[in-house]
Amino acid sequence: MQPRIPRQTAHDLAEQGMRRADHDAGLSAALAAVVAGARRRALRDGDRQIDTAHLLHSLLESDPEVSAVFGEGPGSARLLGYLVQRSIGYGLRWQSAVEDSGAVPVVDGSAAGLSPLAAACMERARERAARHGGPARGLDLLAAIVDDPQARAVEVLGRAGIDVPGLTARIGARPAGSGGARAGSAGPADRTFGERGH
Repeated sequence: MQPRIPRQTAHDLAEQGMRRADHDAGLSAALAAVVAGARRRALRDGDRQIDTAHLLHSLLESDPEVSAVFGEGPGSARLLGYLVQRSIGYGLRWQSAVEDSGAVPVVDGSAAGLSPLAAACMERARERAARHGGPARGLDLLAAIVDDPQARAVEVLGRAGIDVPGLTARIGARPAGSGGARAGSAGPADRTFGERGH
């Protein structure tokens, strides 16, 4: 039986490390940690590449700004439940396929272990961050992910009952580069804003 992830030599790992450092350029320290967490999750799950669902899971677990956009309602718990079940449930069909919408230009994310679509999202996050004059943050990556309806993360959001257009609007309403909410925007009504039909 052939392993899903091929063995790598020390030279291969060193070369990947150099490319990974290049790939992480332009990311905030917090977002680089999110990518590292997604990488560990992909390896643990036996997946060949980091996809947008890995990135979303890592963002939710470690980025307070992203968590704030989702709120504290049952939709957030349901979303995390779907993401946790990935390795034993619906995500099994993803293990033999590469995440690529075909709608984005090919970006070589293989050096960092990213699916083509995840690599394109990382690039769009950098571009979004450049518009507000800083390194890419979690919200920049989340905005890039939810912008592509073919992303696995968007499929998971839909299964969890999260209103993606509403989520996109809330991301856009956050002040660029602040890490916080606009004054007066964090009221009780925001706690369940990510859910459809509630």
